[in-house]
Amino acid sequence: MNRREFIKRSLQLGAALTAAAKLPVLDLVRISRAQDKPEPIVATGKNTNYKNLVIDVMDKLGGMKAFVSPGDVVVVKPNLAWDSTPALGADTHPVVAKTVVELCLDAGAKRVMIFDRTAHDARRAYKSSGVQDAINEIKDSKVELSFVEKHKFVDVKITNGVSLKKWSFYKDALKADKFINVPVAKHHALAKLTIGMKNMMGVIGGNRGDIHRGLDQNLVDINTVVKSDLTIVDATRIMVSNGPAGGSPDYIRVKHELFASPDIVAADSYTAHLFGLKGTNLKYVNIAHSAGMGEKRVDKMKIL
Repeated sequence: MNRREFIKRSLQLGAALTAAAKLPVLDLVRISRAQDKPEPIVATGKNTNYKNLVIDVMDKLGGMKAFVSPGDVVVVKPNLAWDSTPALGADTHPVVAKTVVELCLDAGAKRVMIFDRTAHDARRAYKSSGVQDAINEIKDSKVELSFVEKHKFVDVKITNGVSLKKWSFYKDALKADKFINVPVAKHHALAKLTIGMKNMMGVIGGNRGDIHRGLDQNLVDINTVVKSDLTIVDATRIMVSNGPAGGSPDYIRVKHELFASPDIVAADSYTAHLFGLKGTNLKYVNIAHSAGMGEKRVDKMKIL
């Protein structure tokens, strides 16, 4: 190799290493934030007026301004996975999703993004869930309801992963200043319940069927990459069987309830009581608690 060729190859290698370094830096920032132990506070409320319900529950936590700062880029991640109407409880209630977005705007968010990697066709799911129409009613250029784009998934090394060492994640979820998780509470055939931690399946790429093998540990690994700064559990109506898709009013129990917490483990664990379970009955909650990601013991939580 002559000197010119050596310099050329060295520059190419340097450029490649610089490009490769960018994603791990972003990854480590998110993982570092995920290790900050959140306070196990769970705000609760019950109200048939769902807009007021969201506002009242958030007021107990100090309002959305306690989580969203002026100028923040915020992801609001509802469950929009299923081509199903609001009454069937497979997706986050449209009024809940809309109100959360409005509160983020009121707190000064520069941009609010709403998306989900759906199980059914995204265009049908967004529409039939009622969330698309509800978000469009806001009429604010800072709000962006979008379909997931394949080119936006990037491979991430999961530094703290036990069963998952690398997986693809949606770039918008990784780069957001704040991530607000807005799941609907449902039965799940494998995980027993799908709430906040399971809702993060909507920000990953790849073959999600593979994630369901060893699901509980995989869910914990996923949640070490993208941290939910706030989890707002839609329990206005819950699916008690045949989840996560459902499909019949017979599977639904109307509760008119909502829970919110900066601790996703606490949020999931507390919600379990609606299904006659304890958080300790959920394997992924136990694993996350043992990993120091949050609180599973209701008697150790501050319930507002």
